[in-house]
Amino acid sequence: MKHEDFMKEALLEAGKAFLIGEVPVGAVVVLDGEIIGRGYNRRETDADPTAHAEIQALRDAGAKQGGWRLAGATLYVTLEPCPMCAGALLQARVERVVYGADDPKAGSAGSQLNLLQFPGFNHQVKILGGVLKKECAALLQDFFRTCRNGQDYVK
Repeated sequence: MKHEDFMKEALLEAGKAFLIGEVPVGAVVVLDGEIIGRGYNRRETDADPTAHAEIQALRDAGAKQGGWRLAGATLYVTLEPCPMCAGALLQARVERVVYGADDPKAGSAGSQLNLLQFPGFNHQVKILGGVLKKECAALLQDFFRTCRNGQDYVK
């Protein structure tokens, strides 16, 4: 599979978040060409500030792999990771992050800062941004347009 194929899987996860009224961000963890973890934003649903898509996908992958180290894995996420998620990706020893839309307010893969490749850390994460950027951004724009218009989400 190609980067675009795995990002489409992350977009499917983001769609799950949209349907329950969450900011539509989705993620998948891939190791050796197979998806080993999936997640989508559930902060409101779980009343948990750490329930970002990336964290959910890392937890799922770790449970399936039987450990927290995800060396060699790639995380695909529809929105550039925030500082918390960047830290979790470093801790999990993820090899690469592929993201869709930039996050100009909190992006930690280069938009605001680059924690994933901070020279003082003992691990560096490769970064590829902009994969299916238009599709990822459009889903977020649709969600926030719905919010501004006072419409309810599809639940």
